Amino acid sequence: MTVAPQFQFRNGVLHAEDMPLTDLASQFGTPLYVYSRQALHDAWDAYRVASQGRDVLICYGMKANSNLAVLNEFKNLGSGFDIVSGGELARVLAIGGDASRVVFSGVGKQTWEMQAALKAGVKCFNVESEAELVRLAEVAQQMGVVAPVSLRVNPDVDAQTHPYISTGLKDNKFGIAIETALSVYQRAAALPSLNVVGVDCHIGSQITEVSPYLDALDKLIHLILTLDSHGITLKHLDLGGGIGIRYTNETLLSPSVLLSKVFQALDAHKLSHLQLVLEPGRSLVGNSGVLLTTVEYLKHSEAKNFAIVDAAMNDLLRPTLYGAWHDVEAVTPRNNTGTPPAYDIVGPICESGDWLARNRQLDLQQGDLLAIMSAGAYAFTMASQYNTRPRAAEVMVDGAQAQVVRPRESVQDLFITESVLK
Repeated sequence: MTVAPQFQFRNGVLHAEDMPLTDLASQFGTPLYVYSRQALHDAWDAYRVASQGRDVLICYGMKANSNLAVLNEFKNLGSGFDIVSGGELARVLAIGGDASRVVFSGVGKQTWEMQAALKAGVKCFNVESEAELVRLAEVAQQMGVVAPVSLRVNPDVDAQTHPYISTGLKDNKFGIAIETALSVYQRAAALPSLNVVGVDCHIGSQITEVSPYLDALDKLIHLILTLDSHGITLKHLDLGGGIGIRYTNETLLSPSVLLSKVFQALDAHKLSHLQLVLEPGRSLVGNSGVLLTTVEYLKHSEAKNFAIVDAAMNDLLRPTLYGAWHDVEAVTPRNNTGTPPAYDIVGPICESGDWLARNRQLDLQQGDLLAIMSAGAYAFTMASQYNTRPRAAEVMVDGAQAQVVRPRESVQDLFITESVLK
């Protein structure tokens, strides 16, 4: 089973910390997202320990999971936040987050989002194009403030991950080509309403090897030294996020291994004075959650066996979108001998792409409870109301206690704000 150690079998029942998942399903229904508070803390500790003795700001990449309860846990642990929208900024402010520990990424920042971020006083805008740079300078000038900026540069490094989550190649929409970065930095430095403070790079997600980071870092260090020779001195280096988690049998890259290599490179080039900013998302929350779902029907045919469950692609889009693998566990597995049949785990949505797992050997009966593992990242945040399906509830477990941190939507919630023509 590939998930945080807070999800374990006890007396034949899968638990979240000290709570049987059967009890949670009975109390709150399914589909149901379940998060472990301790798993969040343990994932954070891996970065905290790896950063000891250095000036490192961890900005949680909140697009992975933006529930206020999750954000509040990381805020209390000392985290900053990596945001990609004005809505995410509003969430940070709603939990009393410190805007001066927020970096604002994203390729399509709108004027109102820039205004909100400048008013809040974010640490830095990670600017992704020259056109964005010009607009930000104009907005800041109109507001009578100076905007702190970092250019997100594209180093043309292959993160060796799924093409949809690779962001550091020349043909990706993200960032400014590193070959042209010097001229853009010089333009930024010449604009009085901008303050150049850093450089940013994010090459992708679900990265399991250190070499892509080091390849990108080599190019960033060369850029930093070049900028310094032209009188542009930076205060921080943002290496992004992207450390992968274990969905199947991946060999993981730990924060300690990555950061030890990064610190060695910075020290070797006398750049240890730079603050290091990291933007982990999936690696902080991915293995900290599961999606509970109930088997509604079993459908056997000559070609395929289907377990039709009450969760669907609107609850967990990753398999449909990326062909992603998530382990599936029976919450109360049977101990029958022999090889169980293989099932495709599918939902009720009217799409052939509505599947959560394929060819899983499980001994199932109608009404069984399943746990879709490693669903703490990019599950609820990518959820939709397709087919007029209410989004599932979210629950946080803390020891033997559980709290609903977002209630299940009702069908009426889905169209209460709609109207018909008069």
